[in-house]
Amino acid sequence: VLFVIEHEDLRRARDGDHYRLARQLRRTLITLDRDYLDDEAFPPAESGGVLVLTAPAHGGYVMLLRRLDAEIFRPSADAASVESPPLEGRKLHMHVDGTVE
Repeated sequence: VLFVIEHEDLRRARDGDHYRLARQLRRTLITLDRDYLDDEAFPPAESGGVLVLTAPAHGGYVMLLRRLDAEIFRPSADAASVESPPLEGRKLHMHVDGTVE
């Protein structure tokens, strides 16, 4: 896990820089920033996966992250060989009400 807030140089970086860095590091980008839903600016095929989370309060985000861990990330980590991020080339917009776009 890489939290951009913990890195002075990344904290001020543009969205495109975060997007490219996640791909370069073979990481899934998890964000609250809906700007990443723009497929023209952030093409899914050029990513290690993008997850945009939407919830009205902190508890909702915690619930979404637990669900992601149980349903998407943990099963991939348990696989015999992990060659790419589990959402590589895909983009999901998850809502606390359970909907996924």
